[in-house]
Amino acid sequence: MLARVDDQGDRLVIVNMNSARRGALSPDLYVAIHEAMALAEQERVRAVILTSEGGFFCAGGDLNVLIERRKLTEEKRRAKVDELHELVRLIRTCPVPVIAAVEGGAAGAGLSLALACDLIVAAEGVKFTAAYVKAGLVPDGGLTSALSRMVPRALAMEMCVLARPVSAERMETLGVVNAVVPVGEVDAAAHKLADRIAQGPRKAQGAIRGLVAQAYEASEAAQLDAERDAMAHAAGGDEAAEGIAAFLEKRNPSF
Repeated sequence: MLARVDDQGDRLVIVNMNSARRGALSPDLYVAIHEAMALAEQERVRAVILTSEGGFFCAGGDLNVLIERRKLTEEKRRAKVDELHELVRLIRTCPVPVIAAVEGGAAGAGLSLALACDLIVAAEGVKFTAAYVKAGLVPDGGLTSALSRMVPRALAMEMCVLARPVSAERMETLGVVNAVVPVGEVDAAAHKLADRIAQGPRKAQGAIRGLVAQAYEASEAAQLDAERDAMAHAAGGDEAAEGIAAFLEKRNPSF
Protein backbone atom coordinates (compact mmCIF):
# COMPACT_ATOMS: atom_id res chain seq x y z
CA MET A 1 0.00 0.00 0.00
CA LEU A 2 1.46 3.33 -1.10
CA ALA A 3 -1.13 5.71 0.41
CA ARG A 4 -3.76 5.76 3.13
CA VAL A 5 -6.40 7.96 4.73
CA ASP A 6 -6.22 8.49 8.48
CA ASP A 7 -9.71 9.42 9.69
CA GLN A 8 -9.23 11.53 12.81
CA GLY A 9 -12.82 12.57 13.28
CA ASP A 10 -12.86 16.28 12.57
CA ARG A 11 -10.08 15.95 9.98
CA LEU A 12 -8.83 13.53 7.37
CA VAL A 13 -5.13 12.99 6.74
CA ILE A 14 -4.10 11.69 3.32
CA VAL A 15 -0.67 10.10 3.68
CA ASN A 16 1.48 9.54 0.58
CA MET A 17 3.56 6.49 1.53
CA ASN A 18 5.58 6.02 -1.68
CA SER A 19 8.86 6.95 0.01
CA ALA A 20 10.95 4.62 -2.18
CA ARG A 21 10.17 6.91 -5.14
CA ARG A 22 10.16 10.22 -3.27
CA GLY A 23 6.37 10.26 -3.05
CA ALA A 24 5.77 9.79 -6.78
CA LEU A 25 2.16 9.50 -7.87
CA SER A 26 0.66 6.03 -7.47
CA PRO A 27 -2.75 4.41 -8.04
CA ASP A 28 -3.03 4.10 -4.25
CA LEU A 29 -2.64 7.87 -3.84
CA TYR A 30 -5.39 8.44 -6.40
CA VAL A 31 -7.68 6.10 -4.46
CA ALA A 32 -6.83 7.76 -1.14
CA ILE A 33 -7.59 11.25 -2.44
CA HIS A 34 -10.93 10.07 -3.87
CA GLU A 35 -11.77 8.38 -0.56
CA ALA A 36 -10.90 11.44 1.51
CA MET A 37 -12.84 13.84 -0.70
CA ALA A 38 -15.93 11.60 -0.40
CA LEU A 39 -15.59 11.43 3.40
CA ALA A 40 -15.13 15.22 3.55
CA GLU A 41 -18.80 15.61 2.62
CA GLN A 42 -19.71 14.51 6.16
CA GLU A 43 -20.56 17.36 8.53
CA ARG A 44 -18.12 16.15 11.18
CA VAL A 45 -15.13 16.71 8.87
CA ARG A 46 -13.66 20.19 9.09
CA ALA A 47 -10.36 19.93 7.22
CA VAL A 48 -8.21 17.65 5.08
CA ILE A 49 -4.42 17.42 5.33
CA LEU A 50 -2.30 16.09 2.46
CA THR A 51 1.09 14.89 3.70
CA SER A 52 3.75 12.26 3.04
CA GLU A 53 6.15 9.80 4.61
CA GLY A 54 9.84 9.54 3.80
CA GLY A 55 10.77 13.21 3.80
CA PHE A 56 9.54 14.21 0.33
CA PHE A 57 6.02 15.45 -0.40
CA CYS A 58 5.64 14.28 -4.00
CA ALA A 59 8.06 13.99 -6.92
CA GLY A 60 5.23 13.96 -9.46
CA GLY A 61 4.68 11.31 -12.08
CA ASP A 62 6.71 8.10 -11.96
CA LEU A 63 8.93 8.24 -15.06
CA ASN A 64 8.89 4.45 -15.35
CA VAL A 65 5.11 4.63 -15.69
CA LEU A 66 5.38 7.45 -18.22
CA ILE A 67 7.76 5.36 -20.31
CA GLU A 68 5.12 2.64 -20.47
CA ARG A 69 2.49 5.17 -21.47
CA ARG A 70 4.40 5.89 -24.65
CA LYS A 71 2.96 2.61 -25.91
CA LEU A 72 -0.59 3.93 -25.52
CA THR A 73 -2.50 5.91 -28.09
CA GLU A 74 -2.64 9.67 -27.58
CA GLU A 75 -6.33 9.35 -26.72
CA LYS A 76 -5.54 6.88 -23.93
CA ARG A 77 -2.70 9.06 -22.67
CA ARG A 78 -5.15 11.95 -22.56
CA ALA A 79 -7.48 9.84 -20.42
CA LYS A 80 -4.62 9.15 -17.99
CA VAL A 81 -3.95 12.87 -17.62
CA ASP A 82 -7.67 13.41 -17.01
CA GLU A 83 -7.41 11.06 -14.03
CA LEU A 84 -4.88 13.42 -12.47
CA HIS A 85 -7.00 16.42 -13.35
CA GLU A 86 -9.96 14.84 -11.59
CA LEU A 87 -7.87 14.78 -8.38
CA VAL A 88 -7.18 18.50 -8.77
CA ARG A 89 -10.88 19.19 -9.32
CA LEU A 90 -11.80 17.16 -6.23
CA ILE A 91 -9.32 19.08 -4.08
CA ARG A 92 -10.44 22.42 -5.51
CA THR A 93 -14.12 21.68 -4.83
CA CYS A 94 -13.71 19.98 -1.45
CA PRO A 95 -16.34 21.33 0.98
CA VAL A 96 -13.69 21.96 3.66
CA PRO A 97 -10.21 23.54 3.49
CA VAL A 98 -7.38 21.31 2.29
CA ILE A 99 -3.89 21.81 3.75
CA ALA A 100 -0.67 20.66 2.07
CA ALA A 101 2.11 19.70 4.51
CA VAL A 102 5.24 19.78 2.36
CA GLU A 103 8.54 18.19 3.44
CA GLY A 104 11.58 17.86 1.20
CA GLY A 105 10.06 19.15 -1.99
CA ALA A 106 7.17 19.16 -4.43
CA ALA A 107 7.94 18.58 -8.09
CA GLY A 108 5.93 18.24 -11.28
CA ALA A 109 2.44 16.95 -10.56
CA GLY A 110 3.38 16.99 -6.87
CA LEU A 111 3.63 20.76 -7.15
CA SER A 112 0.28 20.78 -8.94
CA LEU A 113 -1.34 18.92 -6.04
CA ALA A 114 0.23 21.22 -3.45
CA LEU A 115 -0.95 24.36 -5.26
CA ALA A 116 -4.46 22.90 -5.60
CA CYS A 117 -4.72 22.98 -1.80
CA ASP A 118 -6.06 25.99 0.09
CA LEU A 119 -3.19 26.35 2.52
CA ILE A 120 0.44 25.26 2.30
CA VAL A 121 2.85 24.65 5.17
CA ALA A 122 6.42 23.87 4.10
CA ALA A 123 9.63 22.90 5.85
CA GLU A 124 12.69 25.10 5.68
CA GLY A 125 14.73 24.35 2.58
CA VAL A 126 11.86 22.80 0.62
CA LYS A 127 12.11 23.29 -3.14
CA PHE A 128 9.12 23.72 -5.43
CA THR A 129 10.01 22.59 -8.94
CA ALA A 130 8.15 22.36 -12.24
CA ALA A 131 10.56 19.80 -13.63
CA TYR A 132 8.57 18.62 -16.65
CA VAL A 133 10.79 20.28 -19.24
CA LYS A 134 13.81 18.24 -18.12
CA ALA A 135 12.00 15.13 -19.34
CA GLY A 136 10.76 16.78 -22.53
CA LEU A 137 7.27 17.10 -21.07
CA VAL A 138 4.86 19.94 -20.30
CA PRO A 139 3.02 20.86 -17.09
CA ASP A 140 -0.30 19.26 -16.21
CA GLY A 141 -2.49 19.06 -13.13
CA GLY A 142 -3.50 22.69 -13.54
CA LEU A 143 0.03 23.88 -12.79
CA THR A 144 0.17 26.69 -15.35
CA SER A 145 -3.24 27.90 -14.21
CA ALA A 146 -2.20 27.91 -10.55
CA LEU A 147 1.15 29.59 -11.18
CA SER A 148 -0.47 32.28 -13.31
CA ARG A 149 -2.59 33.25 -10.30
CA MET A 150 0.11 32.97 -7.67
CA VAL A 151 3.45 34.18 -9.05
CA PRO A 152 4.66 36.81 -11.55
CA ARG A 153 4.69 35.70 -15.19
CA ALA A 154 8.48 35.91 -15.41
CA LEU A 155 8.89 33.54 -12.48
CA ALA A 156 6.29 31.14 -13.86
CA MET A 157 8.28 31.03 -17.10
CA GLU A 158 11.52 30.39 -15.22
CA MET A 159 9.91 27.57 -13.28
CA CYS A 160 8.27 25.93 -16.29
CA VAL A 161 10.74 26.62 -19.12
CA LEU A 162 14.00 26.48 -17.16
CA ALA A 163 12.86 24.12 -14.38
CA ARG A 164 14.22 26.58 -11.83
CA PRO A 165 13.54 25.38 -8.26
CA VAL A 166 12.01 27.99 -5.98
CA SER A 167 12.54 27.80 -2.23
CA ALA A 168 9.78 27.64 0.33
CA GLU A 169 11.12 30.88 1.75
CA ARG A 170 10.70 32.65 -1.60
CA MET A 171 7.24 31.17 -2.03
CA GLU A 172 6.29 32.44 1.42
CA THR A 173 7.46 35.92 0.45
CA LEU A 174 5.25 35.73 -2.65
CA GLY A 175 2.29 34.65 -0.52
CA VAL A 176 2.08 31.18 -2.08
CA VAL A 177 3.15 29.35 1.08
CA ASN A 178 1.39 30.24 4.32
CA ALA A 179 4.16 29.23 6.72
CA VAL A 180 7.72 27.92 6.65
CA VAL A 181 8.62 25.86 9.71
CA PRO A 182 11.63 23.83 10.86
CA VAL A 183 12.15 20.40 9.32
CA GLY A 184 10.14 17.82 11.20
CA GLU A 185 7.46 20.28 12.33
CA VAL A 186 5.40 20.45 9.16
CA ASP A 187 2.70 17.98 10.18
CA ALA A 188 2.29 19.62 13.59
CA ALA A 189 1.94 23.03 11.93
CA ALA A 190 -0.66 21.64 9.51
CA HIS A 191 -2.65 20.20 12.41
CA LYS A 192 -2.54 23.57 14.19
CA LEU A 193 -4.14 25.12 11.11
CA ALA A 194 -6.73 22.33 11.11
CA ASP A 195 -7.43 23.08 14.79
CA ARG A 196 -8.14 26.72 13.95
CA ILE A 197 -10.34 25.75 11.04
CA ALA A 198 -12.28 23.29 13.23
CA GLN A 199 -13.21 26.13 15.57
CA GLY A 200 -14.84 28.09 12.76
CA PRO A 201 -18.21 27.90 10.97
CA ARG A 202 -18.05 24.97 8.51
CA LYS A 203 -20.73 26.19 6.11
CA ALA A 204 -19.36 29.74 5.97
CA GLN A 205 -15.84 28.45 5.39
CA GLY A 206 -17.09 26.27 2.54
CA ALA A 207 -18.92 29.18 0.96
CA ILE A 208 -15.81 31.35 1.24
CA ARG A 209 -13.72 28.65 -0.48
CA GLY A 210 -16.18 28.63 -3.35
CA LEU A 211 -16.22 32.40 -3.68
CA VAL A 212 -12.44 32.70 -3.72
CA ALA A 213 -12.09 29.83 -6.19
CA GLN A 214 -14.42 31.37 -8.75
CA ALA A 215 -13.20 34.95 -8.24
CA TYR A 216 -10.14 34.40 -10.43
CA GLU A 217 -12.26 33.75 -13.51
CA ALA A 218 -15.55 35.53 -12.81
CA SER A 219 -16.23 39.10 -13.84
CA GLU A 220 -16.64 41.68 -11.10
CA ALA A 221 -20.37 41.84 -11.80
CA ALA A 222 -20.73 38.07 -11.53
CA GLN A 223 -18.68 37.99 -8.34
CA LEU A 224 -20.79 40.72 -6.76
CA ASP A 225 -23.88 38.65 -7.50
CA ALA A 226 -22.25 35.52 -6.08
CA GLU A 227 -21.25 37.34 -2.89
CA ARG A 228 -24.76 38.79 -2.59
CA ASP A 229 -26.34 35.35 -2.84
CA ALA A 230 -23.87 33.76 -0.43
CA MET A 231 -24.26 36.53 2.12
CA ALA A 232 -28.05 36.47 1.94
CA HIS A 233 -28.00 32.73 2.54
CA ALA A 234 -25.42 32.88 5.35
CA ALA A 235 -27.21 35.69 7.19
CA GLY A 236 -30.25 33.48 7.68
CA GLY A 237 -28.29 30.49 8.97
CA ASP A 238 -27.57 29.11 12.42
CA GLU A 239 -23.87 29.88 12.14
CA ALA A 240 -24.54 33.58 11.70
CA ALA A 241 -26.99 33.56 14.59
CA GLU A 242 -24.35 32.06 16.88
CA GLY A 243 -21.49 34.17 15.55
CA ILE A 244 -23.35 37.46 15.87
CA ALA A 245 -24.67 36.59 19.33
CA ALA A 246 -21.20 35.64 20.52
CA PHE A 247 -19.74 38.89 19.18
CA LEU A 248 -22.38 40.99 20.91
CA GLU A 249 -22.05 39.01 24.14
CA LYS A 250 -18.26 39.24 24.00
CA ARG A 251 -17.66 35.49 24.12
CA ASN A 252 -16.15 32.90 21.85
CA PRO A 253 -18.65 31.40 19.40
CA SER A 254 -19.49 27.71 19.47
CA PHE A 255 -19.74 26.51 15.89
